[in-house]
Amino acid sequence: MPISQATIETNRLLLRHWEDADAESLYEYAKDPAVGPIAGWPAHRSIDESLEIIRTVFDDPETYAVCLKRDNVAIGAIGLKFGDNADLADADDEAELGYWIGKPFWGQGLIPEAVNAILAHAFENLGLARVWAGYYEGNDRSRRVQEKCGFHHLWTSEGVDVPLMSEKRTGHVSCITREEWDAPAS
Repeated sequence: MPISQATIETNRLLLRHWEDADAESLYEYAKDPAVGPIAGWPAHRSIDESLEIIRTVFDDPETYAVCLKRDNVAIGAIGLKFGDNADLADADDEAELGYWIGKPFWGQGLIPEAVNAILAHAFENLGLARVWAGYYEGNDRSRRVQEKCGFHHLWTSEGVDVPLMSEKRTGHVSCITREEWDAPAS
């Protein structure tokens, strides 16, 4: 069972638990139609909707707000899903990774930094053997994050149901094992 840390710190980021007070900043970045729909969820329509997402979807112990250290304002999300909450991970020692960041922060290497911190937490603190990740066709930013962080592509599936968007897409699945993560860079 996951055991959450209060805060995970990187060079530039704080990964911390979501709070009701984050609703306004969540809405600011999650309302952008370039952010959520490509990841499989609709753009937020109000601060109240963002607050509801914080209280329901982001209430998991291994879901974190991605914040810049300089101001601790939520600019994205990252988390690990387990068991029945995951689509890809079905063993007790596996998890599924999800992440996104607001458009003004694209291309700065912040999500790879957050992913590497979450992988360290997953393998060192939670004792996981494998972390899965996926992305939909056309989400090249997500694919590049996974490649940069050591994930390897396993399969592609056509006609994947995307329930929050009421459509079907092509989905790509990748993973990284603890052994791969531990291996020295060549």
